[in-house]
Amino acid sequence: MENPIQEILEKQVMTVAKAMEDKLDDEIASLEKLDEDDLEVLRERRLKQMKKMAEKKKRWMSLGHGEYSEIHSEKDFFTVVKASERVVCHFYRENWPCKVMDKHMSILAKQHIETRFVKIQAEKSPFLAERLKIVVLPTLALIKNTKVDDYVVGFNELGGKDDFSTEDLEERIARAQVIHYEGESSHKPKSTTQVRRNVRQSARSDSDSE
Repeated sequence: MENPIQEILEKQVMTVAKAMEDKLDDEIASLEKLDEDDLEVLRERRLKQMKKMAEKKKRWMSLGHGEYSEIHSEKDFFTVVKASERVVCHFYRENWPCKVMDKHMSILAKQHIETRFVKIQAEKSPFLAERLKIVVLPTLALIKNTKVDDYVVGFNELGGKDDFSTEDLEERIARAQVIHYEGESSHKPKSTTQVRRNVRQSARSDSDSE
């Protein structure tokens, strides 16, 4: 039996491809000054871009993008962040605030297949928690190219209550440029130089925590 999640993601890929093709047709229709050879070159170029994007999304799906999954060891954490360019990792414990975060992370994982969404139990990951200075739970580590660029700590930046919307969290994560976000935001991405920590450097010591 075919995996229903993979089936949904494949449909999303086809939808995106169709939308891109429709956009291409609209652009071509407006370029009346171009001759047939120019139009054919343009169409061929865009079709190659579409094919490249479809291949990229297929690879993302093979890495576990599109679903919200749990990492069961610190070693697996380093494997995940090395495999995917963008990762959102939820450090959690079994409590209500973390369950609220789980709900929104599950939704965003399906909406943003360009990013890997995972969670790891903080109390079972002492090396990571200490290295990344995880104190408040829930905390989201926003990771790009193996580096933790930013954090979402608790609900302080989400209104301070547990009734924030998925869109609120989506916009906050987008400020760190860890997801592709086309919505209008009143916040400009802020500098994250001070909170950046190199996960690759941490990987050299992860065997000590096992």
